[in-house]
Amino acid sequence: MLVSVKVIPKSSRSLIKEEGGRLKAYVTAAPEKGKANKALVGLLSAHFKVKKKDIRIIRGEHAQIKTVQIGTD
Repeated sequence: MLVSVKVIPKSSRSLIKEEGGRLKAYVTAAPEKGKANKALVGLLSAHFKVKKKDIRIIRGEHAQIKTVQIGTD
């Protein structure tokens, strides 16, 4: 399954919301050296109840809006 996610780094807490048909992920990590991406994978893993290794960032690794593949589809 492909999901479009907007990431808000350096947030006060980690959570996922759905707004306007897109997921919004608030992560506490800073957007440096892949820390925010790693936090995003962990957050999505808990939200969708899948293993971290089953989540891949397909598009937008250095952008705020990312396309993420969840599962092995």
